[in-house]
Amino acid sequence: MNLDLNVGYWGTALDQSLLELAESCGYRCVWAAEAYGSDAVSVLATVAARSSRLEIGSAILQIPARTPAMTAMTAATLDDLAPGRFRLGLGVSGPQVVEGWHGVGYGKPLRRTREYVDIVRAILAREAPLEYRGEDYRIPYDGADASGLGKPLKLIGRPHPDIPVYLAAIGPGNVALTAEIGDGWLPAFYSPERAPEVFSEHLQRGFERSNEPGKAERFDVVASVQAVVSDDVSVARDAVRPGLALYLGGMGAKGANFYHELACRYGFEAEADRIQEAYLAGDKAGAIALVPDGLIDEVALVGPIERIADRLRVWEESGVDSLAVAALDPGTVTGVVEAFELTR
Repeated sequence: MNLDLNVGYWGTALDQSLLELAESCGYRCVWAAEAYGSDAVSVLATVAARSSRLEIGSAILQIPARTPAMTAMTAATLDDLAPGRFRLGLGVSGPQVVEGWHGVGYGKPLRRTREYVDIVRAILAREAPLEYRGEDYRIPYDGADASGLGKPLKLIGRPHPDIPVYLAAIGPGNVALTAEIGDGWLPAFYSPERAPEVFSEHLQRGFERSNEPGKAERFDVVASVQAVVSDDVSVARDAVRPGLALYLGGMGAKGANFYHELACRYGFEAEADRIQEAYLAGDKAGAIALVPDGLIDEVALVGPIERIADRLRVWEESGVDSLAVAALDPGTVTGVVEAFELTR
C-alpha cells in the first residue's frame, strides 16, 4: 500500500516546507480537490514545479465545470510539465454544486461521465481529428445555434495515451461504471471493514463489462482518509467530527445526499438521519455532536501512532492500493509515516 497526501480544497495552504516534508517522508502523490473555492489545476501545477519526484493527481476535477476538450488540454499540459507524474481524477460532483454554482443541468451523470471519458481519451490518444456523436456531447457542435463552421481538430503536440483516469464514485451505478471505464477509483469515506462488502458486487459488475482480462488486478484503489495524530483519541475524533457532519448533513438536500446514503449503507442509518435533520434545521453544533465515534474510527485515522498503525493494517488488508492522507499539519504527515513503518 502506498501513502499519498490529499490536500483537499485547501491546497493553497500547502507551503514549501510541508511539500518538502512529504517528499522526504516518502509520500508518492499529492492529490488536490476543488468545489467552489480554489481550483485543483493551479495547486497541482505549483506542486509539480516545486518537486521533482512527487506525482500529482486531481481528486477531483469537476466534469460539469469544463468541456472534455479543456480537461484533455489541461491533462496534456500537466503531463508535459511533469512527465509521467500526472493522474487525472474526475467526478460529476452533486446537483447543488452543478446547478447552483456551475449553472448547468445535472442531467444523467452516468451517461455524461461515460461520454466525457470517451472524449478525453480520444483527444489524448491523438489518433484522429476529434468527432463525437453522443447524447450529452456532439463534437463538432451541430446544435440549432451552431454556425456550421466547426471543424474536427487534433490536440496540438504529442499524444498522451498513458495518463491514468480515475473516477470518484460511491453510488452503486457509478462504482460499476468506474470499474468498467476507469483505471482507478477514488472512494470517499471508505470504511475498510464495510466497504469491501458494500462495493465488491458493483466493482465486479464493472470489471465484467469492461471485457479487459486482468483489469481487477491492475485497478488502482486510492482511498482518501482524514488523519489526526494525537495522544488524545477524543481530541483527534473531535477534529474530524465537523467535516463528517457537513458531508452527512449538508452536502445535498434530503433524499439527494450521496454521503448520507453511504453512511446508511454502512449501517449508520439512524445516526445519519439524526445528523441530517439537525444540520438542515440549522443546528450545526448539534449535528457535529451527533457524529458517532464508531463511524469516525472506521473512516478516519485518529489517535496515537500505535493506534493508527493498527488501523493501517486493516486498511491494507481491505484491498486499498494507496491511502491518500488528508492532513496539512507536519505532526500528522510524519506521524502517519511512523505508524506505516510499524506495519512493515
